[in-house]
Amino acid sequence: MSSTSRTWVVAATMGAVEALKDQGICRWNYTLRSLHQHAKNHLRSASQTRMLSSQTSVAVRNQLREEKAKQSEESLRTVMYLSCWGPNN
Repeated sequence: MSSTSRTWVVAATMGAVEALKDQGICRWNYTLRSLHQHAKNHLRSASQTRMLSSQTSVAVRNQLREEKAKQSEESLRTVMYLSCWGPNN
């Protein structure tokens, strides 16, 4: 490439950059950075969501286990009551 064609390439590139600046590319860059920062601060990552989901499933599982234990205990109490105080045949 000759030096004049290089000069034209550099000048065209600088002109394109300045035109993009005038059209608001810098403002878009700020907007995109702002949106990214907001999402990063306010939205959960996939790993956090999975961890929260697993914690929730553990809590639900424990609650079901407790309910089943209470039901079993109540059934045992009923059987014991009926065997002690029920009709004698």
